[in-house]
Amino acid sequence: MWLPLILATLALQPDATAYVGARLIPVEGPEIADGVMVVSGGRIAAIGDRSTPIPQGAKVVTLAGKVVMPGLVDLHSHVGGPGGGDQSGAIQPDARAMDSINPADPGFRRVTSGGLTTLNVMPGSGHLMSGQTIYVKPRKGVRILKDMLVRDGNGWATGGMKMANGTNPIGGANRPGNRSRAHAMVRQHFLKALEYKAQLEAAKSDPTKAPKRDLGMEAMVEVLEGKRVVHHHTHRADDIVKVLQLKEEFGFKVVLHHCTEARFVASEIAKAGVPCSLTYVDAPGGKLEAVNVDFSNAAELARAGVSVGFNTDDGITDSRFFIRNAAMAMRYGLPRDEALRSLTINPAKHIELDHRIGSLKAGKDADFIVLDGDPFSVYTRVQQTYIEGLKVFDFGDPADRKFALGGEGSRGNGTIHLCCAEAD
Repeated sequence: MWLPLILATLALQPDATAYVGARLIPVEGPEIADGVMVVSGGRIAAIGDRSTPIPQGAKVVTLAGKVVMPGLVDLHSHVGGPGGGDQSGAIQPDARAMDSINPADPGFRRVTSGGLTTLNVMPGSGHLMSGQTIYVKPRKGVRILKDMLVRDGNGWATGGMKMANGTNPIGGANRPGNRSRAHAMVRQHFLKALEYKAQLEAAKSDPTKAPKRDLGMEAMVEVLEGKRVVHHHTHRADDIVKVLQLKEEFGFKVVLHHCTEARFVASEIAKAGVPCSLTYVDAPGGKLEAVNVDFSNAAELARAGVSVGFNTDDGITDSRFFIRNAAMAMRYGLPRDEALRSLTINPAKHIELDHRIGSLKAGKDADFIVLDGDPFSVYTRVQQTYIEGLKVFDFGDPADRKFALGGEGSRGNGTIHLCCAEAD
């Protein structure tokens, strides 16, 4: 009964483009050896095998010998030079990364050469709470940040809240001197947020009870209400457990980031229903709390029932080689289907955008990449990247190729983000 409706809908898409002949990896659903994907109005209109109807007058792009999969989702990026809290305090939820990002940073062009189509750009981990993150799509030619934002159904910019524990946010001026004091300060701030939230509730029936407006408390209320996901930097197993305790006490949504020792407490993470966004590095080191890094981390977490994703922490690791994270995890036991999910639908779910991104499915945003081979082959390169049906990277274009290979203008004046500080 649905076929006539599908045919009628396809017939009314004069701007449609049909990509035919590629091996399609939808991620949610079986691979299609010789497929058809129809894109119209920035979304996927249809996907299937060669019997899938193609609208009359549609542009047809032949991709024989190529592989098409969803655009990659990076939940931990510092591209664009985002800032957050300053030296005036350890907890600054009012600071917004979006107020310091440079949309003209060539780093946004570079990430598309690695197939990334959605980023969580956030401040660093030198604070217990360094401020609000922002979800963006690195659309080509953008000079105003609002044109990169991923907006919700009400038109509001989407984003999370960056928090950190462990060695990074302790020590220094206006910082806690140890882990105990750090945990106490965070708990106290959440208690203040609960009081502010209660005052807002009371003001609904009695406006005279409304508290003085506080931008930081407004953001904290969004965290408490589950409207803003916490993205929490954490490495050691005991630090990870502290985050789980905070979640249990205050009920916020959280994604654990880095998670170096997560495999040691995998059952606790799974029981809490908390996902992990892992950062794999080629040359482990840099801090003592990350000494137990192991590429089996992803596989052990997945076996325990934890939803696993990967991130770049760009520029700690290079977005151009994002797929390698999952490939290395496969080498240490992560199943192929879960490796594909870790780059796409899993992180999309972690930020509650899986209704729009993370898989190739009719109705979703037409964010996809074209590869010249299997995603996990060392010889494979991203050939093209599309965001909402528009090509944002083409390896065949010399102007784009330099962002994949390096060259004049490919780095420009972009900021290189370091672990606890930033340098030009």
